[in-house]
Order: sequence, then C-alpha cells, then structure tokens
Amino acid sequence: QVQLVESGGGLVQPGGSLRLACAASGFTFNGYAVGWYRQAPGKERELVAAITPGGGSGSRTKYTDSVSGRFTISRDNAKNTVYLQMNSLKPEDAGVYDCNYGSYYQPDWADWGQGTQVTVSS
Repeated sequence: QVQLVESGGGLVQPGGSLRLACAASGFTFNGYAVGWYRQAPGKERELVAAITPGGGSGSRTKYTDSVSGRFTISRDNAKNTVYLQMNSLKPEDAGVYDCNYGSYYQPDWADWGQGTQVTVSS
C-alpha cells in the first residue's frame, strides 16, 4: 500500500534552517507529483510546495507566497524521497508538515500520516 513517511522536524530558532524528508513507497514514485503541506494550530492544512514528476532540472516547482525564496523542494527518484529545505524560518512557519502525492495541482491522493512537527521559537 501507499506509504509516505515524514522526518526531519524539530525545534529551531527564528532564522534557522531545517530539512524535511518524505520517504515514499507503494506507487511509481517518479510518475507523480509530490507536495508538502503545513497545518498550524487552529488553521486548515495548506499546500506549501510541490514538485512535478521526473527529476533534476526537468522538474517544475511551486510554492505558496509566504515561503517563496526561503523554502526549496527537491526530489531524489533513486531514493523515492522528496525533501523540503527550509531556511530563514519564522514563527509563522511552525506546524505539522505532511507530504502527499498525486497531481501537481493538488497532490493529496494518499491518506494523511502523522507528519513531522516543526516548532520555531527562541
């Protein structure tokens, strides 16, 4: 069955960096887009970044406005893993980060997992 396992979250000070990883299995990984979502307390889950199938320079990426220029999504198809490099973190970036797969428009075909918690605080 489809599994997406997130890791890499933690506590970081404002201005710090984290790299999240999403390890996928159970589907043809390089055939689908993958996205990172964030859910802050009391807010709806939002798509933060997504990447098209394929890899390397052939992939397209998109970001929500609030993270553009600070976050970078990438994928390693040999490892069935998608990464989210988060730099210059702000308190408002805090939340539970989940990954999912599917269409580039809204990659949300799998059941949601537990995600990984990101806390940005001094």
